[in-house]
Amino acid sequence: MCCDESLYPYTPSKVAPIIFLAAFLFSTLHHIWINVRYKSWRVTGTLPWGGIVFVAGFAVREVSAFYPKDLNLFIASTVLILVAPPVYALLNYIVLGRALYYVPQLSPIHPGRVITTFCGLDVVVGILTGNGGARVANEDATPAEIKAGKGLLRASIVLQLISFFLFVLLEYVFHRRCIKAGTLDSKATAAAAKNANKVRRLLYLMYISSVIISSRHLFRVVDVFQGYTGYLEQHEWPLYVFDGAFMFVNALMLNIWHPMKYLPNDNNIYLSRDGATERLGPGWEDSRPFLITLLDPFDIAGVFMKRDKEKFWDHEEEHPIVGQDTIVTDKAGEARSAV
Repeated sequence: MCCDESLYPYTPSKVAPIIFLAAFLFSTLHHIWINVRYKSWRVTGTLPWGGIVFVAGFAVREVSAFYPKDLNLFIASTVLILVAPPVYALLNYIVLGRALYYVPQLSPIHPGRVITTFCGLDVVVGILTGNGGARVANEDATPAEIKAGKGLLRASIVLQLISFFLFVLLEYVFHRRCIKAGTLDSKATAAAAKNANKVRRLLYLMYISSVIISSRHLFRVVDVFQGYTGYLEQHEWPLYVFDGAFMFVNALMLNIWHPMKYLPNDNNIYLSRDGATERLGPGWEDSRPFLITLLDPFDIAGVFMKRDKEKFWDHEEEHPIVGQDTIVTDKAGEARSAV
């Protein structure tokens, strides 16, 4: 312990929290401006959200450094810094789902299932983390309850890591399909080359972000399994490197190469097979009941039953080309432009 009754096993820095608070505040304000510019709150609204959580976490951490015996400040700063990175993972789920909407003919699964499946897993992770953390932090908990709480925390972090690796696998399968189909062929027409670069940069962006977030998850897995007496808990620098610096690099990267530079705002806009033409389609819908989509997100039952799936992209000539002054009518009967 750094001093009697301190909750930290070291003397907490009073400078580092201010540095990271300022860094994430800058990134967050820029993300808010970008969301306003692109009107993309539904797609990338998690970026400022994650930044705000980090700002709050490091702000409380700064106060806690002056009051190292205060349990409430200690728990608040720890929880806020712990839950912020999964918010950035949520952005990756949303962006990959939108990429699959953009190139639907090459999507391994229904694009909407990316968000529901991986967010569902994250909800389970959150429940395990919340219950585990509450038991460990409870001063009146018995040794058995504390041990159970630590077990829940271990399970939650491992499940989170497995979920993210499955996400990267899904992204890789989509990437391979794009390569085989020639979607990423930059030697085609000028329009096709432009769209190929958009899809390629978006995928590379998601790969890098996935590696960064996975590295942070791996750090947390090792941290939990080492326990309070382990090296990572007994030293302060790992927190600022993996939870702080790594996640700020991820946020800054998304400041510079924002996903909405490469995606349309409307998920009904998709890329034709020629790779050069964007069209306004009807959107990819799942006619199954909502509960069934949750229980069977990948429609495994449909594979065994050999259920035919409607492929609207096979009738692309019926869909207006984006950029032409074409007005279509949606299912609500409202007119909208394909421009």
